[in-house]
Amino acid sequence: MDSSEARERALDAAEELFYGRGVQAVGMDDVRSVSGVSLKRLYQLFPAKERLVEAYLERRDTRWRGRLAAYVEGHEGPRERILAVFDWLGRWFGEPGFRGCAWINAYGELGATSAPVARQVRAHKRAFREYLDSLAAEAGLPAAVGGQLFLLAEGAMVTAGITGSAKPASEAREAARRLLGAG
Repeated sequence: MDSSEARERALDAAEELFYGRGVQAVGMDDVRSVSGVSLKRLYQLFPAKERLVEAYLERRDTRWRGRLAAYVEGHEGPRERILAVFDWLGRWFGEPGFRGCAWINAYGELGATSAPVARQVRAHKRAFREYLDSLAAEAGLPAAVGGQLFLLAEGAMVTAGITGSAKPASEAREAARRLLGAG
């Protein structure tokens, strides 16, 4: 197996394990077992577990934001696209194995002790906030609305992760709809 394939297999295993069980509960040997990549090769690719966590969060960010944007862009009108964010969140919350926001979870586990992980989390949240700011701007809404939508979405993520319910997405969507009506 070449380095690219080994890296992808390691990242696939890391995502499954870190997201499903938590970063601290998973060792490199667990990643080796699930990925089929030797421990030696794992450490060649990711000299420390922290590097693997960073790569996992970075790759997940690209995929997560891509899926969100593709869904939202399929909707007509700027206000409908804003509401579509919350519809997409509801679909995500309802997926089998949903365990909350990977970045919030990683930050809760490692944010105080790992500057690289904290940077990845902040970069993801900043990009999501900027995306919501851009949707609000396209809708001609005041700049502050993007931040308000961000807080609604983030609150829904935390609540859905804790309760195991997709309902927070529809509740946040209703709050966003009212906010847009006031804008």
